[in-house]
Amino acid sequence: MSHDPRVLLGPGPSNVHPRVFQAMISPILGYLDPDFLLAMDETMARLRYLFQTENQFSITLPGTGMAAMEAAVCNVVEPGDKVIVGIHGFFGQRMADIVERHGGTAVRVEVDFGQVVRPEQISEALRKHPDAKMVGVVHGETSSGIGQPLQEIGKLVRDQDKIFLVDTVCSLGGADIPVDDYLIDICYSGGQKCIGGPAGISCITLNDRAQEVIQGRSTPVDTWYLDLMLIKKYWFDDRVYHHTAPGPMIFALKEALAMIEEEGLQARVARHKKVGDLLKAGLEDLGLELFGDPANRLSMLTCVMIPEGVDDATVRGRLLKEYGIEIVGGFGPLKGKAWRVGLMGYSAAEQNVHYLLAALKEILPG
Repeated sequence: MSHDPRVLLGPGPSNVHPRVFQAMISPILGYLDPDFLLAMDETMARLRYLFQTENQFSITLPGTGMAAMEAAVCNVVEPGDKVIVGIHGFFGQRMADIVERHGGTAVRVEVDFGQVVRPEQISEALRKHPDAKMVGVVHGETSSGIGQPLQEIGKLVRDQDKIFLVDTVCSLGGADIPVDDYLIDICYSGGQKCIGGPAGISCITLNDRAQEVIQGRSTPVDTWYLDLMLIKKYWFDDRVYHHTAPGPMIFALKEALAMIEEEGLQARVARHKKVGDLLKAGLEDLGLELFGDPANRLSMLTCVMIPEGVDDATVRGRLLKEYGIEIVGGFGPLKGKAWRVGLMGYSAAEQNVHYLLAALKEILPG
């Protein structure tokens, strides 16, 4: 079954560059083939550039960003461990749920959709729970289009000698997130958004502090497939088989990472900001209301309120059928009340903004 191409302007996946498609159809190699091992090493080096880190442990994982979230949590958390989770949307709630599924206690520091967690809230949670093992936050909250400031929280967490975990699935590759400078111990992302790769592969970086905590566990990690210390033996000198690596996905991600380096990370961040600002201004010119705290709105994902009397599904259906454009509806308290528009990676282009705004002008009443 074939289908027409789409202009993917939702919260992910995004469209990918032809070079990435071409890389994905590279000849299949064995998981210990010398050329494949070289590709793994090149991918790690490029991930360090993207994460802005010196961490040697910067690898891909077989699975979407949710696999990376689960790996990040379950490798640290043992039964009874406390984790402080800053929640400003749906995916922060999911992080807390995963903590609890792995036997931990999630201390929820929660704010309304559209707001961000304040450093003093994290500081108070650390004061009340000095035995907490880790603090986790989502940077780019896909459910609301809001970006969580990280730097001050990173300092607070490091001062208390806790592990700082940051989800950058939505934002890495489109926002400036210097992992080392922000004192982030574990950071992960997904391939299919601002990075510009395919869905189904993710990436994660851990510093030595995080690895020491994992290696110091008193109980085994409660998953074999996502046990990072086992996976590490495959990616580094031992080259011990762990799983059959998704070769085509790694080649595609490696090419997407090469394109990030060629463009320059800061230039790429600036491109996402430029098109994000263009979209927001255009939506407001159409009389639409943007959602959330203006000071912390993401460049790569915009949440816009649906006008009164306008049917969510009808507009999205017409955009897809008549224009081949995909946008997505709201999550949680925003379900049926907002649209989420993504400008990520290869899709973060001015022509896509103009095309969407022209289509909305035709579809929306008045």
